[in-house]
Amino acid sequence: MSELREQLAYSDDHEWTLSVEGQVVRIGITDYAQEQLGDIVFVEFPEVGDTFSEGDVMGTIESVKTVSEIYYPVSGKVTKVNDVLEGQPELVNAEPYDGGWLVEVEVKGDVQEALKKLLTAEGYRAVIE
Repeated sequence: MSELREQLAYSDDHEWTLSVEGQVVRIGITDYAQEQLGDIVFVEFPEVGDTFSEGDVMGTIESVKTVSEIYYPVSGKVTKVNDVLEGQPELVNAEPYDGGWLVEVEVKGDVQEALKKLLTAEGYRAVIE
């Protein structure tokens, strides 16, 4: 069974979001998503400074099985990317909620309101079961 963390907000597209500090959130893909993808071999990131809207494509994740798009669960501006994944994309498999995070984003508007639009762990569990 896939690991879910109660403090995270989840999207139907299998991304998670964590409020880090102020307007900044951290985003990654869920444990369920990395299990479905299999061994991840490459992660394509947006650029720091890129602005976007909720639902826009953030980048892609390539595994030995397939290439999948990653979507922004909130609107805002990229403030940081997890450069470690360029040399160690397998961290997304090993630590999807820790070392395998993808980007940090400064949310446009109210962070709590943006997160309320997403699923709780219980709501996401219903999506993947």
